[in-house]
Amino acid sequence: MPSPNATFTEMVTTTLRNHPSEISDNVSKHNALYNRLSRRGRVRTVLDGGYEIVRPLDYQENGTYQRYSGYDALNISASDVVSAAKYDWVQAAVHITASGRELRMNAGSSKLIDLAEARIQNAKRTAANNMAVDLYSSGALANQLGGLALIIQTNGQGTVGGIDSATYTFWRNQFREISGTNTWTKSTIKGDMNALYLSCVRGGDKPDLIVSTHDFFSAYWESLQDLQRYASADEGNAGFRSLKYVDSDVIFDDNTNFGKTAERMYFLNTNYLELIAHRDANWTVDDEKVSINQDAVVIPMFWQGQLVCSNRSLQGILIDAS
Repeated sequence: MPSPNATFTEMVTTTLRNHPSEISDNVSKHNALYNRLSRRGRVRTVLDGGYEIVRPLDYQENGTYQRYSGYDALNISASDVVSAAKYDWVQAAVHITASGRELRMNAGSSKLIDLAEARIQNAKRTAANNMAVDLYSSGALANQLGGLALIIQTNGQGTVGGIDSATYTFWRNQFREISGTNTWTKSTIKGDMNALYLSCVRGGDKPDLIVSTHDFFSAYWESLQDLQRYASADEGNAGFRSLKYVDSDVIFDDNTNFGKTAERMYFLNTNYLELIAHRDANWTVDDEKVSINQDAVVIPMFWQGQLVCSNRSLQGILIDAS
């Protein structure tokens, strides 16, 4: 007869290794931004690690363009048009644990199954809840992923990807602060949204997702109710309340780091946002660990990656004046 320890470990690792996308799927169900990035193929695993995650940037036009006639001398000067944003890898882990006492008390096969399932579900919820917080964070906590609050700042500036936008203005995101304090209403919210949206448009590039906190979403929703506007079917099927604005989905995403903070709307062009994860640490299950000074077994899962942006100028944020 196998020991309870071995049976528990086999059930946990078999369940997770045979279904490696379970954690990610659970994160997606908890977070509208992650869900949209995932469905647009913007959640990507990479094999090669490297010291940093590098994203090349086409940051200015070629300076040799000229209009000429006949034998005019042509401009053949070198043009520096490409730079790069560099993002640090960050790591996260969650552990499924069981003490020897628990394992021996649940030694029957059905009881061990119940214990393993409970711990797996808890690990999935833990990963989902914390990733939901991190995706909107400023990366201020130790070893935290740099989320939207870092990439899209309320004054348009900041250092992101190693580039200081106070110096390099092409790297600033768009922002709009509503005049006054709490002066916006359902009658005025669309005017501010229009102004910010247009600042985020470049030819065919335009925001495709607007993520909003509670009050702004409610105001926009109320402004549409008389017009009988309909929600996006795709987002509704994913479990998130969604409206439409021009070609963008407008989503209310509620979590402890975003939905209950000051009023804001992120105007996102997800073509230039990616959530990168290393292939060998994408909520990957490692071998069990047995403590040398505890009667317990630990099964770790690891994640390593970062949220990266390759064009901040096409991202925007609408905020209420403080």
